[in-house]
Amino acid sequence: MSTDRIEKSVLLRASRERVWRAVSDAGEFGTWFGVKFEGQFAPGAQMRGVIAPSHVNPAQDKAQQPYANLPFEIVIEEIKPQTLFSFRWHPYAVDPQKDFSAEPSTLVVFELKDSEGGILLKITESGFDKIPLDRRAKAFSANESGWAMQAETIAIYLKQ
Repeated sequence: MSTDRIEKSVLLRASRERVWRAVSDAGEFGTWFGVKFEGQFAPGAQMRGVIAPSHVNPAQDKAQQPYANLPFEIVIEEIKPQTLFSFRWHPYAVDPQKDFSAEPSTLVVFELKDSEGGILLKITESGFDKIPLDRRAKAFSANESGWAMQAETIAIYLKQ
């Protein structure tokens, strides 16, 4: 088992265009992910928002409830239409008293691949080995379960 990366995959029974829109449009992404963003995704964009209920997956909303209205920031890394969307962030940056900006970020990548019955969405987050030791294990553990829940949530969202 790697300590540096988390990988999750989910088969989404939707068209490539529909999955792509759910992943790469800031409004749609925020709806299922549980964040209200300001602005649209574009390479290099520094996106700011707040954690908010998704109203898609009750289990996710319950898990995120303690963090409601906390600032949420990502930097869009790469957008390859219909194929790949990636961003950087500070994993598990949920302590409002701490400035995480000096820490290394992790890279989150969403890759779309055709698969029998739909689109296989692979979610990879890498770079945990560079996170400060005092919070590395907690960030990894929180995001390991978080990405499993997010994979489930996007599947629910696309069935609506």
